[in-house]
Amino acid sequence: MARRYDVIIIGSGAGGATLAQRLAPSGKSILILERGEHLVREAENWDAKAVFVDHRYRTREQWLDSEDRPFTPNTHYWVGGNTTFYGAALMRLRESDFQEVRHAGGLSLAWPISLTDMAPYYAEAETLWQVHGERGVDPTESGGEPPYAYPPIHHDPGVARLRDHWEAQGWRPFHLPVGVKLDEANPVTSACIKCHTCGGFPCLLKAKSDARTLAIEPLLDLPNVTLLTGRKVERIETDPSGRTATAAVCQVAGEEERWEGDIIVAAAGAVNTAALLLRSHAAAHPNGLANGSDQVGRNYMFHTLTALVSITAAPADIRFPKTLAVNDFYHRDPRGGFDFPMGHIQMLEYMNGQTLEGQVADWLPPSLVPDVFTNALAERLLSMMVISEDLPLPGNRVTLTPTGQIRLSYQHNNLDGHERLVKTLRASLDGFADHHHPISQRHVQLDSLLPLYGTAHQCGVVRFGSDPTSSVLDPWCKAHEVDNLYVVDTSFFPSSAAVNPTLTTVANAMRVGDHLLERLR
Repeated sequence: MARRYDVIIIGSGAGGATLAQRLAPSGKSILILERGEHLVREAENWDAKAVFVDHRYRTREQWLDSEDRPFTPNTHYWVGGNTTFYGAALMRLRESDFQEVRHAGGLSLAWPISLTDMAPYYAEAETLWQVHGERGVDPTESGGEPPYAYPPIHHDPGVARLRDHWEAQGWRPFHLPVGVKLDEANPVTSACIKCHTCGGFPCLLKAKSDARTLAIEPLLDLPNVTLLTGRKVERIETDPSGRTATAAVCQVAGEEERWEGDIIVAAAGAVNTAALLLRSHAAAHPNGLANGSDQVGRNYMFHTLTALVSITAAPADIRFPKTLAVNDFYHRDPRGGFDFPMGHIQMLEYMNGQTLEGQVADWLPPSLVPDVFTNALAERLLSMMVISEDLPLPGNRVTLTPTGQIRLSYQHNNLDGHERLVKTLRASLDGFADHHHPISQRHVQLDSLLPLYGTAHQCGVVRFGSDPTSSVLDPWCKAHEVDNLYVVDTSFFPSSAAVNPTLTTVANAMRVGDHLLERLR
């Protein structure tokens, strides 16, 4: 097997897989190094106990918090990365998200690119990832976006009633953009069957739009693309000057493997990409590779998230609930009195008793857990998530212990708008849900925010920008200090916005891919 490649990509999630897909038609030799293996298709893929209670597919790796207390992050090391398990909500960042925005808790930084730069790649990503949605309804759209190539997913009766309830209050709910291989007009031949096992589960039918099925698997038979699994990259080496990355080094079965590349791209997930660069210190980069700015690992973000659960007296008649969202409060409170961003609301996936047990057992005190975990209650649940922007703070960061273990330090911030939106959502359900379960009442408390282990929306830590003193990457996601090192996972984000990050990761990888195609000519 060749030991030298034109491009080495570390990681096969949304960013790495999309970049490989973009570069493959060039004929250039591409090596993808993935620390995980191919996920086995098995009955347990759709078993809520196996997925949420036994954590069959979640990493067993332990990270440390700022007090050196160990925790298991909610992350998955498999081909396709975390997209295999995500909820497939695929939203564009709003135009304002690319600009400097004043929040109640501080400033959200401007990106070195604009929505105009990303727009054609968003459109392409939405088509490739089969995003179902409807234009002209979301009040935060800029206008002029092309129609979705796939129609919005029909609301189940319970979700439609909630939509009508919100509209009666003057809200403007819209169809949540979701990436699934669904053909509701022809259900007999549709790959997606709108099952109960979508978000959080690997799709046994491969009907969810994820990196493994849409980007990696179509490349496996190409002669110029090589995927090697079970390869955790320990460090990236450079030449003596430190200006050129020369090799990715793995440990496999106790032996060292070196893979040389003309261009090396990190896409291991935000926390792991930061850790990789910090491990890759050398004489020319004593504080970590490309870390002359001391920004590698800093400005960790993962959204401020609150799940709100309400219970109706009768079954809610919802099988596939993740089809509805609200952005009325994204930029400010339209009712007045709060002229700062609050965030985004979207429906969560279907939850049965075992799903709930796995989702909240580590989140809530045991005294609140037992009464919830029955399927009878699950059939009456309305589950929603409030997403607000957390801000890029230098002290929220990834570091390494002397033994190389990941330490993730984080303090919640910018909570005023989030707490206001949670209270607004709870109040909006009066007259719809018969009562609020104690879980929902707790979710307005700080200690019930998504805790540190909830790393699904991790971003920042290797941010891009035009100033080498305050960023790690340039606007093309190339390291300021290394001529051939790029990063295309969510670690390049300078701000988190308040919507799911995957579509932006895919679109940006396409953008960087076109830049690299020019460079590789």
